[in-house]
Amino acid sequence: MDEWIDILDLQGNYTGQRALKSEAHKKGLYHPTVHVWFHTKDGLILLQQRAKNKDTYPLRWDVSVAGHVGAGEQIIETALREVEEEIGLNISKEDLVPLGTFKSVQTPAKDIIDCEFHHTFICSLGVDIKELKKQKSEVAGLKLITINEMEKELLNPELSNTYVPHEADYYKSVLNAIKKRL
Repeated sequence: MDEWIDILDLQGNYTGQRALKSEAHKKGLYHPTVHVWFHTKDGLILLQQRAKNKDTYPLRWDVSVAGHVGAGEQIIETALREVEEEIGLNISKEDLVPLGTFKSVQTPAKDIIDCEFHHTFICSLGVDIKELKKQKSEVAGLKLITINEMEKELLNPELSNTYVPHEADYYKSVLNAIKKRL
């Protein structure tokens, strides 16, 4: 689905310009996104398998919930909206623990240059995974995985290809932040 998004400069500042998401991806224009990583109290991480129809990294495992910030939309508002849309869970802004903003540049296809600033949060998953409702157009599957298992898979060249290729420092920051909360 195409949508209007705000355009950022190289430092992540709003420029006052807007573009369709498709145009931003075609031209490599920076834009804001949200990432919400859910974890259980006993150290399991919720992973989302991207739907098979996605333009970028279909059927790969990724952050629990992610999405583009709509033009004029606030970061927290987007995070709450995306969580409800993608996994059917209603949370409050107090549930979100800000982790930071991470700059990301990826070229998943010859006609896509994805330049994003990921506003990243962690959040405790207070329900059983069976209670989550997948948005079929976005999510093919959900699973819980231990931190140790995820770290091992990310280091294994064959298994790491089943994940969306984020920077190693990004994954390390997320996993370390979750470990500190346990």
